[in-house]
Amino acid sequence: MAKTTVLSGLLATALLVAAAAPAAAGPDRVELVGETALPHAMQFDGTTVGGLSGLDHDPRTGQWVLISDDRSDKQPARIYTGRFEGGGFRLTGTAPLLRPDGTTYPKGSVDPEDVRWDPRTGGIWWTSEGERAQQLIDPAIRRASADGTFTGDLPIADNLRMRPETGPKQNEVLEGLTLANGGSLVVSAMEGPLIEDGESPTAEHGALSRITVQTRSGHVLGQYAYPLDPVFAESPTGGFANNGVTAILADRGGRYLVLERSFVTGVGNSVRLYQVDLRGATNVRDVDSLVGAQVRPVRKELVADLADLGLSTVDNVEGMSWGPRLPDGRRSLVLVSDDNFSPAQTTQLITLALR
Repeated sequence: MAKTTVLSGLLATALLVAAAAPAAAGPDRVELVGETALPHAMQFDGTTVGGLSGLDHDPRTGQWVLISDDRSDKQPARIYTGRFEGGGFRLTGTAPLLRPDGTTYPKGSVDPEDVRWDPRTGGIWWTSEGERAQQLIDPAIRRASADGTFTGDLPIADNLRMRPETGPKQNEVLEGLTLANGGSLVVSAMEGPLIEDGESPTAEHGALSRITVQTRSGHVLGQYAYPLDPVFAESPTGGFANNGVTAILADRGGRYLVLERSFVTGVGNSVRLYQVDLRGATNVRDVDSLVGAQVRPVRKELVADLADLGLSTVDNVEGMSWGPRLPDGRRSLVLVSDDNFSPAQTTQLITLALR
């Protein structure tokens, strides 16, 4: 791991604010505790900090892990670690993600998106979106030690493989990953629908993506249709507009939290947080296409629209993790935005309090 550096005013500051603030009155379930932004193109131990698309907190050690979606373009695909100390948040290390032969990933061969600590081993699980544009590269769910050393691949559901006419669309693949039931279940979320599951969301209609539940050995226990919202606005320039899942997180009672992030050229981002219940939903593991299929999607309930929380800006939020419990007893939820290494965007760290 790499040398440490102190970043004053980061997540710890946000959490400390909650210690002095009383719990919000009224029925609101979510309150903004604090937010901060990392400097654009910040340098840390020979790497450019950016593209942070996933993060997770280890309650046993207090350490955080963050993953960059750098496709080995700037530096090799990598993770960062950090922890709360002395009233600030310190980056404590960075490590490249390694292939089975111990080498780093070549440029364009991997697209990291989400990361989770493994409560059983102390290592990590991480996802890669794969590739459809230049060549067909299957998405992946991989295991690694805390220093990035490859320890295994999880066999993915067959319908998530890249094939010429079926499978995931480009950049709408394994954005979300979480471990449930004490690490016995591996749950992944597709950002958008498979090719065979129909058109991606537009301002006129939503779409159905898929949530997959597997054992640690890869056996698919179930796959469930997730109803994506329509895109929140039309692009005034006729440019890019889409909506998709960017993170999933195990919640209490077998439920999950899901982030939907929508971006519209010329308008900006919309990010909504939902609580999702898979119970009662149709297992669509063996449903070849969701177009016209008689299936019951998962149930979802809006928890918060980030536009209503008083943030300075709502950017490209892609990562989500439970944090330490706050002094008033509420649970903290920490979000991170992916700046795409663009000076026009921000690496934003947001701490929320949930009842």
